[in-house]
Amino acid sequence: MDTVCIAVVGAGVIGLSTAACISQLVPRCTVTVISDRFTPDTTSNVAAGMLIPHKYADTPVPTQKRWFRETFEHLSEIAKSAEAADVGVHLVSGWQIFRSVPAEEVPFWADVVLGFRKMTEAELKRFPQYVFGQAFTTLKCETSAYLPWLERRIKGSGGLLLTRRIEDLWELQPSFDIVVNCSGLGSRRLVGDPMISPVRGQVLQARAPWVKHFIRDGGGLTYVYPGMSYVTLGGTRQKGDWNLSPDAELSREIFSRCCALEPSLHRAYDVKEKVGLRPSRPGVRLQKEILVRGQQTLPVVHNYGHGSGGISVHWGSALEATRLVMECIHTLRTPASLSKL
Repeated sequence: MDTVCIAVVGAGVIGLSTAACISQLVPRCTVTVISDRFTPDTTSNVAAGMLIPHKYADTPVPTQKRWFRETFEHLSEIAKSAEAADVGVHLVSGWQIFRSVPAEEVPFWADVVLGFRKMTEAELKRFPQYVFGQAFTTLKCETSAYLPWLERRIKGSGGLLLTRRIEDLWELQPSFDIVVNCSGLGSRRLVGDPMISPVRGQVLQARAPWVKHFIRDGGGLTYVYPGMSYVTLGGTRQKGDWNLSPDAELSREIFSRCCALEPSLHRAYDVKEKVGLRPSRPGVRLQKEILVRGQQTLPVVHNYGHGSGGISVHWGSALEATRLVMECIHTLRTPASLSKL
């Protein structure tokens, strides 16, 4: 087998970063990204894009930390490059604050972000309702710029982007040798995974260029994330809710909560409402599977279920998915090994 044809299903940050990694690292292959929606119409486009990891109950912490470190290093290189503004990646400093002292005062990712420390008493005075806080510098990844940049990289290395709705992975056989499933919430239908479900997130995007520091309530529900052109104000975490229409009452509540943390936001203008459905799962599904139908086989690599933490670990999980793709290619190119199984 000379050239291996690979299909990546899904064009959010997980699908595009996985396709970009495969294009970059796997020799003698063609990559086609297939999705019914591309930027700016993906769930990833609603994400605030702050690199503050979400903890997955069913994924080992050392694995999560590796994914986060690899993602942080990847985006750090971009942040200090001449193309940082075009890619939408920049450093941002701020505070994570808690109403009671958390059980884990130093989270697993503390030595990956920059300058992690406990907040001083003087800093905490800004937030009278809070008793403990962490200060650090992390990265923000503006998906409205980052996703098109990933698309350009994929196309630049010979990859294709195809708008098409896939109902069954078998549709892609025999046109493709390997399928990489990055369909997020679509995996509930596409591969029959009942463990993945939506967690509705509603946010506001507002112009408040004077806001330079991020503020995040330790519960993760209320946050103020400044970006290059707007501040993201959040949020909600509504499990099992499929509704994509903004709720005006929720928007008022979000704005009120964020103004309590940063009163200057009362002057924010050009406020827009956004809703996304996070593809939530107890643990990320990142594994190989060989689908069998009669005499036919189809190697599949799954990479989905990142929930609200997708941006924080996207490059690390894409690298791992790429390693699994390489293992599949090795098996395809050495058919003798199959007879020994």
